[in-house]
Amino acid sequence: MNSDNGFEQPEQFDPFNSWDQAEQKATKAYELYEEGRMNEALLAMNEALDINPSNDRWHFNKALTLDAMDKFEQAIEEYKLALELNPEDIEMLNCLAVDYTRTSQYDLALEAFEQIEIIAPDFEPGYCNRIITYTEMGNYEMAEHMFYLAQQINETCPLCFYNIGNSFFIQGNFKKAIWCWEKTAALEPSHPQINYHIAQCYWNLGEKEPAWRNFIEELRKNPGDKEVIFDFGLFLLYCGDTTCAAEKFRRILEIEPDSAAAVFYLGEIELNAGRKQDAAKFYFQTLKIDRNIAGPRFRLAQFALERGQKDEAISLLAAELELDVSQPEILQATGVMMMELGQMNYATHCFLRVSELEPTNALNYFYLGKVLAADGQTDDAMQFLDYAIEMDTTNQELVRNVLLAYLAIGKPKKVLDTLTVISTNRRLNIIKAAAYFKLWLQKIRGK
Repeated sequence: MNSDNGFEQPEQFDPFNSWDQAEQKATKAYELYEEGRMNEALLAMNEALDINPSNDRWHFNKALTLDAMDKFEQAIEEYKLALELNPEDIEMLNCLAVDYTRTSQYDLALEAFEQIEIIAPDFEPGYCNRIITYTEMGNYEMAEHMFYLAQQINETCPLCFYNIGNSFFIQGNFKKAIWCWEKTAALEPSHPQINYHIAQCYWNLGEKEPAWRNFIEELRKNPGDKEVIFDFGLFLLYCGDTTCAAEKFRRILEIEPDSAAAVFYLGEIELNAGRKQDAAKFYFQTLKIDRNIAGPRFRLAQFALERGQKDEAISLLAAELELDVSQPEILQATGVMMMELGQMNYATHCFLRVSELEPTNALNYFYLGKVLAADGQTDDAMQFLDYAIEMDTTNQELVRNVLLAYLAIGKPKKVLDTLTVISTNRRLNIIKAAAYFKLWLQKIRGK
């Protein structure tokens, strides 16, 4: 975020001034801050403020130090103290608003930004930073409005283009995000990770060549950036280049030998190559590094299930779910495995969680209906089966499975009613015939 300021160097102290000792400590704090020795800088600034707590710039500098240490809540309190002493300082207000945004206190952030606008309507960072606040609030229209207001003051601000690019990226408007970030790159070629972000856009658009080119450009600028190397490895996996992907993950391990994620993906590469024993070694190594990483236990559970070791598979999957897994594809696959293992409560938990993360996942609603039906919860099962077929009537395999589920829970009329309103193929005729037969049986039995 743009605060448009840095740690302020105190004026040279006057040896005859009664506050000279405090000035010395404040000056020392500045020097330590510049050297990146934040803990020592904070200690020195506290000592200065103990002597003279009425110096607003020192409270401001202490807040900047706390920001550099990612202690945003504490920084907020210092900015507030500074503003009590100097209430119309727009730099302080801007930094306070930025930290309110960082801590998701959006209403307070907007109040501070609006106060800046009253005091200094031409203060461009007050609009530039509000792009981020509104983006995080999901108010993309106002984020764009702030961008245009900032442009009227400074049309060459690279951070404005970067911030609105983030807004477009979150909305899935990758082409606009690319345009904005290319403007940032043109205005500020040294902007951190700008080619990396452009690469991510092209990747999302499925345009492999420009994505690859921007990954390479980013790594030319900063060859040791682990985040970029890792994502480049994932991109290469997406492209099917497992050899180069493996090289990237091994490169990460050269920089950070205890990178559990890199070891895990080396296991994934071995698994995709059919070398399950080698993959298992990588998964066990991953767990040795980080017991709380999601993924390895799921894979090891698959191997256990293949070997017929059901209790081992259940234990591994249950341990995986304790990690609060948030990847829908992993949760759904875990739910299917738990259903196969007869663990209906676990399976239901997985499918319900997927429905929260992906509320339009039709296949997941089918699984949820199926597991509830198997657990005897027919009415709830019908509701989710209905959701599944309503969401995707064009998926004939899904339609077939839902119809079979209707039959399994004794709802042949539902099968026939559904077939009258959706397009079908010949594969469904046998299900239609079975539904008529079950309906006939129900009638002669008086049900």
